Amino acid sequence: MAEYVKIPKDRVGVLVGTKGTTKAMLEKRCKIKLDITHDGGVSIASPEEDGLREWKALDVVKAIGRGFNPKYAINLIKEDYVLSVINLYDVLHQRDADVKRVNARIIGEHGKARTTLETLTRTNISVYGRTVAIIGIEEDVELAEKAIQMFIKGAQHATVYRSLEHERKGMKTGL
Repeated sequence: MAEYVKIPKDRVGVLVGTKGTTKAMLEKRCKIKLDITHDGGVSIASPEEDGLREWKALDVVKAIGRGFNPKYAINLIKEDYVLSVINLYDVLHQRDADVKRVNARIIGEHGKARTTLETLTRTNISVYGRTVAIIGIEEDVELAEKAIQMFIKGAQHATVYRSLEHERKGMKTGL
């Protein structure tokens, strides 16, 4: 049984890669076959009809579609890595001005806030269009999701960072 997903047209080139290199790498590493259309339709099939492989490859394709570099997205084939996509447009009740404001807060000046979030949560984060996507180990992704929710609610950067540092210390000590 094949999986199907639609990605933005402007991400098709990234999924295919120069001379098909990214597509070939994904097919080899995930042991699947990709059929990609110019309008962003992607069909994923495993020659052995392995549902788990197709499902993992689906997450990799979704991640690339949400703005991730394929070298980060490929981590999703690892057993303990997950993808989380937060649709800010839905969360913020379809108000574009609020989406732009929250995107700017998450990215920060010259990408500094996003980089700090990635460091504190040990995740990779992509802000693309109306979504924020996170790749990492499940507990780290949950921590990043909490931070994103704090930004959505208007928390200051310093408050979010302190909260993350506190949570991280608690995780280390088992509290």
